Amino acid sequence: MEQSKIDRINALARKLKSEGLTEEEHEERAQLHKEYIESYRRSLRGILDNTYIQHADGTKVKLKAKNEKEEG
Repeated sequence: MEQSKIDRINALARKLKSEGLTEEEHEERAQLHKEYIESYRRSLRGILDNTYIQHADGTKVKLKAKNEKEEG
C-alpha cells in the first residue's frame, strides 16, 4: 500500500479522536482500512503458505493443510 494512503489513514484516525469525521470521511476510512488489511494479508500469504508445524515426535504438518482440516 502506498505511503500516501497510510498517511491518510493516520490523519483520519487523528481527526476522529479530536473532532469526529463526516459520513464521507467514515466511508473513506473504512475503504482505506480494508485496502490496508488486504495488502498486509497478501504480504504474509507467501510466508504462511510455506510454514510447517513440527510436533514433538518430529513429524511436520503444513500449516495451510492443518487450517483447512480445522475449517472443514
